[in-house]
Amino acid sequence: MQGVIKSYDPQTGDGSVVSDTTLAEFDLAENALEGSIFRMLRQGQRVVFNIDDAGRATKLRLGSEADMTTPGA
Repeated sequence: MQGVIKSYDPQTGDGSVVSDTTLAEFDLAENALEGSIFRMLRQGQRVVFNIDDAGRATKLRLGSEADMTTPGA
């Protein structure tokens, strides 16, 4: 799933991301940055993420406009 960081507090690690396709907002899981290249996030940053069993964004990865192309196009 792709989206954009809506908010992020580097002190607490709390934040949220908004899905590009559904515009749904997901809170960041406590381990959302674990294993990723990110040490910090900024509002408006494009990311690719998974949703955990609790409905939170996790496994954040770098996203880009290029990732938004239609498959096979």
